[in-house]
Amino acid sequence: MTSLTTTESGIGKPLNRVDGADKVTGRARYAAEHDADDLLYGWIVSSPIAKGKILSIDETDARSTEGVVEILTHKNRPRTAWLDRSHRDQVGPPGGPFRALYDDAILFSFQPVALVLAETLEAARMGAALLKVTYEPAEPNTDFASSLPHAYEPKKKRTGIPSPTHRGDAEKAYADAALKIAVDYTLAAEHHNPMETHASTVIWGNDGAIIVYDKTQGSQNVHDYLASVFGLSKDKLTVRNPYVGGAFGSGLRPHYQVYLATMAALHLKRSVRVAMTRQQMVSHVHRPHTFQSIALATNEAGALQAIIHRAASSTSTFEDYQENVVNWGAMAYRCANAETDYQLVALDTPTPGDMRAPGAASGMNLFECAMDEMAYQAGIDPLQFRLLNYAEVDPTSGHAFTSKALREAYDAGAKAFGWEKRPFEPRQMRDGHDLIGWGMATGMWDASFMKTSARARLSANGNVEVATAGSDIGTGTYTILTQVAAETLGVSASEITVKLGDSDLPTSPVEGGSWGAASSGAAVELACCSVARKLFKAARELDGSPLANADFEDTRLLDGRIVLKAAPSKGLNVIDVMKHAGLTSIEAEETAGPGLSDAISMLRKSRATHSAVFAEVRIDDELGVVRVTRIVIAVAAGRILNPKTARSQILGGAVMGIGMALHEETLMDSRFGRPMNHSFAEYHVPANADIHDIEVIFVDERDEEVSLLGVKGLGEIGIVGTAAAIANAIFHATGKRVRDLPITLDKLL
Repeated sequence: MTSLTTTESGIGKPLNRVDGADKVTGRARYAAEHDADDLLYGWIVSSPIAKGKILSIDETDARSTEGVVEILTHKNRPRTAWLDRSHRDQVGPPGGPFRALYDDAILFSFQPVALVLAETLEAARMGAALLKVTYEPAEPNTDFASSLPHAYEPKKKRTGIPSPTHRGDAEKAYADAALKIAVDYTLAAEHHNPMETHASTVIWGNDGAIIVYDKTQGSQNVHDYLASVFGLSKDKLTVRNPYVGGAFGSGLRPHYQVYLATMAALHLKRSVRVAMTRQQMVSHVHRPHTFQSIALATNEAGALQAIIHRAASSTSTFEDYQENVVNWGAMAYRCANAETDYQLVALDTPTPGDMRAPGAASGMNLFECAMDEMAYQAGIDPLQFRLLNYAEVDPTSGHAFTSKALREAYDAGAKAFGWEKRPFEPRQMRDGHDLIGWGMATGMWDASFMKTSARARLSANGNVEVATAGSDIGTGTYTILTQVAAETLGVSASEITVKLGDSDLPTSPVEGGSWGAASSGAAVELACCSVARKLFKAARELDGSPLANADFEDTRLLDGRIVLKAAPSKGLNVIDVMKHAGLTSIEAEETAGPGLSDAISMLRKSRATHSAVFAEVRIDDELGVVRVTRIVIAVAAGRILNPKTARSQILGGAVMGIGMALHEETLMDSRFGRPMNHSFAEYHVPANADIHDIEVIFVDERDEEVSLLGVKGLGEIGIVGTAAAIANAIFHATGKRVRDLPITLDKLL
């Protein structure tokens, strides 16, 4: 790497990804790419039925396959912890966690029923093909629509998910209002399909210690889960995930492949690798199928009088997975009367899970479609309608926001998009056979800060190492932590090494919820500041030091020197200070977390990121083919640490929003309870040809109340509002309102 100065590689600079070269050259190793001597390969055998039980398993032919070493089933698996609580992880919902190979019961299609272990992957696969499993099937219930009458309220709330909100008398206000709508929306279930499938490699050590390489968003979550399930001494277990090939929430919880791989390694005292196939990826977390009933009412001037938002989403029969679906609209707009309700529908499927902006991506997007309908009912431009009902404070709590630059985002996005040229009525813009439509929507997501620890070490040669157990799930965490360290310790990016994704490193939460940059960045800054203080103390005590009479606050670190702020020419070279002070290194570990003042602030103020999304679509008037030709997203998400990686975050979210609007849905054959489109050939995600111009604008907004760095987070906000803006643009182009997402060609014809 070319050496950069601090000012070129510090906070706010568009530094290229520091891990980029490792990824494009293949030096970066993912979970299924770590080698070990005497490695066994595991192949998972999946159930072809969705409900019932196993009657028998004939292993004769499978065990006679050359290279097959062992077959694990519910009949011969090693013992694991008995209590449900021992199988729960840090982010799991209420209920009984799924246990692979636990008994003969089948709970969902593609459930693992056996693990074939062999000397080669080919032998394991052949053995799995020859395993004969006889089932007694029962009729599964996987039909979400027909199960809606059986929706129920969860008995126990999932940690971190707010209860539905109520204020005023929404029913009466709706009945008395001059203008009103009542609409039903549905969002299909969506399955995670990251490039890297879920995989684990367990390295067996001669001393009985194991190292587990797992595709996860939280090495310490997996570490604690495995230790609890298998009764392992925590110092005999290390979990690593230095590189993650896309996660988006799919890796928040430990999945059954790491359970099976660890079980097999402990049982056979050998290294084991287990990877899911692309088809088996439908047997774990997914965005739940959601039905939403939304009623809005305004006075004759268009001011909201009532918000009623009720939703039901799917879950499994053994866990109550919950999201914050219904609170977003009531929090986003000024309205004295709001009522929300949230229920679950139990199906014979795997437990759903978090998928980029869980709850908001489904709840806020569909609410923003309803807001567009209400704007047309009131005869008001959709942007002006939102500005008319703009909430200066959080309507749910009455608290002020720590910061809210949504007005600025509306202004910047509308100007860049050219919104003022938009005709109000649908079907007014055309280019040949193409109908053209413009739509917009508001995005909103939590601005969270999580307790995180980090370590910093300055070596005598001037190099810096920073470390935390947090994960880089493809978002650029390696790079932004490099920039925080560069800014704080006054060194270039080329002199910094960042260590992530190891359960032995300082404590960090799972990487998700858009809190990573704010939380790990703050911890790294604190650790680097402590190192800087120790360095300053050593520099001040040197004979003839120009810093002898200075206080730490009077100095700064810049380009490898510690200097006086008032006179930068006066200072000392960091390497010289270390040498003359006889120091081989300076190290510090610090924890960033909400203190008392932060806790008080959280009680008194609301924290959120915001966006304004504008979309253009072109639709063939005869064929109904939709192209999203232009998107402008203006984002208010606090301080931007790196505009290049930040833009990539928003682009990725926007592409997933296009998928939600037009492509992604898991098609279930409810006769068999089996997902039908379990491959990239049939599960549609946006391809290169589907993506056109996407402009990202970051409005100026710092928020030191959310984090000391002023950061709010970007992982989720890019998808929230994007699908709605596209759906609203489709209405503007065609005059047809489609309330069942994704909006596929058949729904427009």
